[in-house]
Amino acid sequence: MKGRVVRFRHESRCLRDNPLGDPHERALYAYLPPEYDGTRRFPVVMMLAGFGATNHSIVAWSPWKPNTVELFDQLVARGESRPAILALPDCFNRWGGSQFLDSEGTGRYQTYLADEIVPFLDAELRTIPDREARAVVGRSSGGFGALRLGMDRPDLVSVIGSHAGDAGFEVSMRPMLTAAAIEFDLAGGPAAFAEEVPVSGPRNASQFDAIFVLAAAAAYSPSTERFPFADLPMNPASGELDEDVWRRWLAQDPLERIEASAAALQKMSLIYIDAGNRDEHGLHFAARVLNDALLGRGLPVQYEEYEGGHRGTSWRYEVSLPKIVEALRGSE
Repeated sequence: MKGRVVRFRHESRCLRDNPLGDPHERALYAYLPPEYDGTRRFPVVMMLAGFGATNHSIVAWSPWKPNTVELFDQLVARGESRPAILALPDCFNRWGGSQFLDSEGTGRYQTYLADEIVPFLDAELRTIPDREARAVVGRSSGGFGALRLGMDRPDLVSVIGSHAGDAGFEVSMRPMLTAAAIEFDLAGGPAAFAEEVPVSGPRNASQFDAIFVLAAAAAYSPSTERFPFADLPMNPASGELDEDVWRRWLAQDPLERIEASAAALQKMSLIYIDAGNRDEHGLHFAARVLNDALLGRGLPVQYEEYEGGHRGTSWRYEVSLPKIVEALRGSE
């Protein structure tokens, strides 16, 4: 690799004493391009991991293929992308993912990114400390987190990248509720499931759906009353939808928040969206609707739909990162 990866230990104030007892000291990786010599400054792309993955997953070494950071390094070395710093924060939690939101049920993860990680990077590295030189990108739940950070905190970023980001909950998430209800019921209830599965991990696809639903509920419809600190959008004994809780979920859907976030999105220089044309969760349908809604408001969206499904799509960063970096204010 021509560039290098540095690892920091960051002690968070806002994650201390979080409801799930997850660590408040986290690893933060940063990729520094070959041109990084301690004098020049570079734009920053913050990369958010998908559900069930962490920043460690993104930099994981494989003998058979380059990881995402190595792919970007090759693009920079070949002159196919402008150089940039990649920042990889850790927002994992007991349920497999925080959805990168502030929640009374899990912790203040969006605040962690916005008010702790961004200033930390600007203090420790030769960044361009300006929103016009900062992007956020992610896959799946990471794509949701990227969309929401851009919508909620446009003071921080000017470019959003979402690869099959969670959206269109009626299509993408509602079908998962039945499988989740079955697994909660088999385990003896949500609390029993929440005690057991995070220890050994999900054993099958329906358990994976269930742990995701639990994580999403803790983020979208949190409860402080009792463990597992989440109001479920369905009755685990009958599978019936709880309309009140489901409305709380829909209020977090990026598609439902476009109108309220129009002023924030108008500040973006690029909103990059893609998805595979046979995404198992129907997230390409959500991406199409999101693209149409953004285009209809005259926003700078670029949409691409490719042959493929939801998993194994980290190669899409080879397509998106050069475009995302190009849209940022350049290195000094």
